[in-house]
Amino acid sequence: MDAATEVTRSLQGLSSELTSRIPHLLEAMRTVGAGLDLHITLDRIAQTAAELADARYAAIGIIDETREGLSDFVTYGVTAQQHQRIGALPDGHKGLLGALIHDPKPLRLADLGQDPRSAGLPPRHPPMRTFLGVPIQVQGEIFGNLYLTEKRGGGQFSEEDLHMVRVLAAEAGIAIGNARMHAATRQRERWIDGSVAVTTELLAGSDVDDALAVVAEQAQRLAESAAGIVLLPDDEGGLEIVAVSADDPTGIMGTHIPPDSPVAEQLLAGEPVFVDDSATDPRMVTAIAPRFGPSMMLPLKSGGRVLGTLTIPRNRGARPYTAAERTLATQFAAQAALALVLADAQRDRERLAVLEDRDRIARDLHDLVIQRLFATGMMLESAHRKSTAPEVAQGVGKAVDELDVTIQEIRTAIFALQQSPAEAPSGLRTRVLREIGTAAVPLGFQPSANFIGPVDSRVGELTGKNLIAALREALSNAFRHAQAARIEVVVDATITLPDGSDGVRLTVADDGIGIPPGGRRSGLKNLARRAESLGGSSTYGPGLGEGGSGTKVTWEAPL
Repeated sequence: MDAATEVTRSLQGLSSELTSRIPHLLEAMRTVGAGLDLHITLDRIAQTAAELADARYAAIGIIDETREGLSDFVTYGVTAQQHQRIGALPDGHKGLLGALIHDPKPLRLADLGQDPRSAGLPPRHPPMRTFLGVPIQVQGEIFGNLYLTEKRGGGQFSEEDLHMVRVLAAEAGIAIGNARMHAATRQRERWIDGSVAVTTELLAGSDVDDALAVVAEQAQRLAESAAGIVLLPDDEGGLEIVAVSADDPTGIMGTHIPPDSPVAEQLLAGEPVFVDDSATDPRMVTAIAPRFGPSMMLPLKSGGRVLGTLTIPRNRGARPYTAAERTLATQFAAQAALALVLADAQRDRERLAVLEDRDRIARDLHDLVIQRLFATGMMLESAHRKSTAPEVAQGVGKAVDELDVTIQEIRTAIFALQQSPAEAPSGLRTRVLREIGTAAVPLGFQPSANFIGPVDSRVGELTGKNLIAALREALSNAFRHAQAARIEVVVDATITLPDGSDGVRLTVADDGIGIPPGGRRSGLKNLARRAESLGGSSTYGPGLGEGGSGTKVTWEAPL
């Protein structure tokens, strides 16, 4: 307000023509001060300034963080077709616009082309001759410059025009400051809400892969970026992409950053990396780097431990990240890392509870059930010896044999319950059977399993890991929602995908109630997202029940 008061005071004692225009100036100041959206405010300032000074064209050049050029250029009077013919907007590094950045003083010219600092207009640019430039200050700092050209009627901008525009520029600085403060507040709120959403989702019991996918998805949304990518340390000492949320995720999943890369060394040391252009930065050595422009690579670090890396790249040619965005994203990564640690601790507690329960069940089976079955067998053996009727003796003998088989099966189950998951073989077939066996406990029955083709030898580790996660998701959905009495699981490693490549297909079908209209689809979306990140697909349709009741989920991915 001090700046506005000072400039308004300078109007005193000027011509009656200027005095008559003061109501128009006050109305323009009121118009500029309305609203809190920054882009709308800038458009309104440019238009109002042009109307106030009777100029054909107006523009606002916003100075970038380096104070060496322009980060944005808002225009009024230039049509979309003219913009297209002109091409790239000025960057402020040269010419008259660049000079005003380094020497932000009011400037009035009868012919801008005659000024020695002018670099001329680009081809197909509308002709511009008269010029008026005024700096805009926001909270004591130069925010940018307000430019007016082509005074209507062919004359040049007057001293009165300069005074009026200076007053408007002072009011514009206040309006821009308010809009920027509002935008910064809204931006912080969005990132805080995103951090809360990640923490809530992770602590809701999602598995590790789904948890990382949530972090990637939220990061992409909050940063308005082309992708959200999570990398974890690999066995070779580098980093591997394990979760992707992107407009085009093809070819991203599974990408490795070698351990000798400067980026990997810096990230694993817990230091962030900010890249202006991934396509041209020599540190970016992966095959996907040319697809992106500005990028933030932030360590997921908690308590001095680096869990992985969150990468948030924008498309080529997109605006770079501001200092505020870098700070907010760094805080989000730290919060996400803490949530991952807490979620991992929660899963450890849940696994411990499950193991303790399995140990109790194993003891009960051994100490109670087997002993009772053994005693029953002894009684039947005694009856068999005393029986004189051949039919009765044969029936009792058969029952004893069945009891022996049952005891052996229970002992096998006890051994499986007491075995740590890490002790089991790691083939895909075994992992599928393990997931099915784990799901059988809450389901109350054993889903069937069928394997087609050499599953263990053909399916790669990355695809296999995601197939197991998809199977877990499908079985979990069946347990929670389907109310099924029968589930069939099929893994087929002999299929051909629509693009002609070899693939693997996972089918999980049940005879339950199916998917109700309007029901939640988050689990199905997770399956589709996981498949698409590998270049595959996921669909669902009628199930095993009579008339197609139930649900059949089909998940496919390249080998």
